Amino acid sequence: MAPRSSLRREHSRARRAFGQNFLTDPAAARLLAEAAVTDPGTTVYEVGAGRGRLTTELVRRCRRVIAYEIDPDLAGMLPAHPALTVRVDDFLAARPPAGPFTVAGNIPYGLTSAVVTWCLRAPTLRRAALLTQWEYARKRTGDYGRWSRLTVLTWPEFSWELAGRVPAAAFRPVPRVDGGVLLLTRRPVPLVRPERMSGYRRLVELGFTGVGGSLHASLARGYGPGPVTAAFRACRLDPRAPVGAVWPEQWLTLFRLLR
Repeated sequence: MAPRSSLRREHSRARRAFGQNFLTDPAAARLLAEAAVTDPGTTVYEVGAGRGRLTTELVRRCRRVIAYEIDPDLAGMLPAHPALTVRVDDFLAARPPAGPFTVAGNIPYGLTSAVVTWCLRAPTLRRAALLTQWEYARKRTGDYGRWSRLTVLTWPEFSWELAGRVPAAAFRPVPRVDGGVLLLTRRPVPLVRPERMSGYRRLVELGFTGVGGSLHASLARGYGPGPVTAAFRACRLDPRAPVGAVWPEQWLTLFRLLR
């Protein structure tokens, strides 16, 4: 078996490969914890607890925190607290609890998509506050004035919000980019009825194919040019509008008109 120091170095290299930077700034940890915990009675799953800066803030705010930390050395350094359960395991292999819960974490940048997908698929998730790359958080929340396919696809069930910016200096080692607090919140009532969600997703998938060179042209292939032109006129959308410039609310209107 390799010496313990060798295993630690190997794990450290793996963290760097996935873009893991430890959060060290107390103000940034408080910002993330406040975004995650709106109800002190909630259960929070923490992704990659690391050295426990965020963990400490979470246990001050809610009755139960389940912290996932795959590194046993780091897991052993987490603060002892009656509200805290530490699991030395991979968060992505975890099963969501039966009851409502929240996810919080300063996640490795290289695992951002995997963690976001896990959250979106967890049926009992109510909220996720994730510290991601600033550019990723802006992209998913429409802050660039453009909307991504994933955001539009999930908009009927989840709101996507940019809840704050965290400077690179708040991490160790210091990354090359700032972080952004991405807030995912499940809507109490979906904006599209469950039995119609598959139809909505088909519309969005077709629209993002890029076939024909514009959203109008792509949708016309599935719904006919006449109905699509009328729907665009009702939404006050230019037929030449690029797909990313169409707001989620406009997608919902297009779906209702073309359904």
